[in-house]
Amino acid sequence: MTDKVRLRFAPSPTGNPHIGNIRTAIFAWLFARKHGGDYMIRVEDTDQGRRTDGAVESMLESLEWVGLDWDEGPDVGGPFGPYVQSERLELYSETAQSLIDAGYAYRCYCSPERLDELRRSQQERGDETIGYDRRCLDLTDWERREHENSGVSFVVRFRMPSEGKSTLDDIIFGHLEFENRLYDDFVALKSDGFPTYHLASVVDDHQMGITHVTRGKEWLSSVPRHVQLYTALGWQMPEFAHMPMILAPDKTKLSKRHGAASVMDYRDMGVLPEALMNYLTLLGWSLDDRSEIFATDELIHSFELERVSKSDAVFDRAKLDWLNGQHIRRSDNKRLTGALARFWQDDPPEFDVEPDEESVGDVVPLVRERLKTLQDAAPLVKFLFSEEVPLDSGQLVQRGMDVEGTVVALREAREGLAALDGFDTQAIEDLLRPMAKDLNIKVGQLLGSLRAAVTGQKVSPPLFESLEVLGRETTISRIEDAIAALENSESGDSK
Repeated sequence: MTDKVRLRFAPSPTGNPHIGNIRTAIFAWLFARKHGGDYMIRVEDTDQGRRTDGAVESMLESLEWVGLDWDEGPDVGGPFGPYVQSERLELYSETAQSLIDAGYAYRCYCSPERLDELRRSQQERGDETIGYDRRCLDLTDWERREHENSGVSFVVRFRMPSEGKSTLDDIIFGHLEFENRLYDDFVALKSDGFPTYHLASVVDDHQMGITHVTRGKEWLSSVPRHVQLYTALGWQMPEFAHMPMILAPDKTKLSKRHGAASVMDYRDMGVLPEALMNYLTLLGWSLDDRSEIFATDELIHSFELERVSKSDAVFDRAKLDWLNGQHIRRSDNKRLTGALARFWQDDPPEFDVEPDEESVGDVVPLVRERLKTLQDAAPLVKFLFSEEVPLDSGQLVQRGMDVEGTVVALREAREGLAALDGFDTQAIEDLLRPMAKDLNIKVGQLLGSLRAAVTGQKVSPPLFESLEVLGRETTISRIEDAIAALENSESGDSK
């Protein structure tokens, strides 16, 4: 072991990374960065049948998007490579042989059919331990040669102690004890030469100098196997921190049917990466009973594995959206403009006019306070990028007004806006608020009619700011269109 903390994220390339994967990665990264240590990515692809094309690239993209960086990995290299387990098979084979030579492991030639029958028999009898019966443990050299000369494939099984306890002081779950007699001799090396997770993770964590292992609590049942492997190999164990699960609102395992299937789905929904990191960190960790909104550097400063809860966390999409809205409001205009511009570039909204970076920058102050996600922006500002807007007389004519009064109010507003020296937010507000009083109508009635005329929407960003961004010429043109629409509807009704 080294004095410097070294942590790893070791995903299996079996599909798009999900929320649970990324939270584990975040916790390890925060701890490493908090303590000035190293953080690495290691690809655990020993289950070749489940490997999917593009999964490694997808994982790295997801980690990078959410804001993580790494010091070593399959893409950047490092002193302990290769960082892909399928490229380290010789190391596992050598370790397995050393365990055989020391009497801690043995070759097993039992067929899958025999193992299935053994399991069925044990289950029917109600045996306390369901597992391997050590038939191949005491084979003679002659019997082994007979199997191998006949071309019978074998696996390497690790010999678990039949008595005593395996213990672990977990950072999160505390002192744990396991009865060794309840564990059978597990497969360490498969017949195809690939290691199982148990052997590969122990070998790699030792060889790569890992000091702290963060992983889901579903691996707690494997602790005795790993404790005994470290003992047999004479290696010092790293510290372990087993993470609570993330559950769906109905307290079942979080899955695709509960919403987004992968981390990048949240990017496509308009969630900011720093907001997702903040939220996922809160799924199991807390600083105190009050603090919820953290910038990434604040998380690094505050994070400790000892403050991770044992209790499973419940994923709440509404809470994520709220937190994302808070991060949107904390972002400066430049940061938010870049985020919204990239979001629209990746998923172009249905606008008549394609927004450029300057126009996106104009939009940001209008919508900042109203957004939960970046996805919410386009419907609010569609009128700014439309050739024309839909006109609805039901929206143009406000409650308590009639068509004639609305036309009079819109004409007055048109004339006043056309005559303004400067077409800015303050000048527009100073014009329109007293105008309502002069027209003997409520301010809300005048502004409601103008909003319907200029935006075609019941809900829009703040009106005065919106008119400034839209510009005098377009504003007046749309008011004139609304007046014409009302006059046409009135003349049609009178026929």
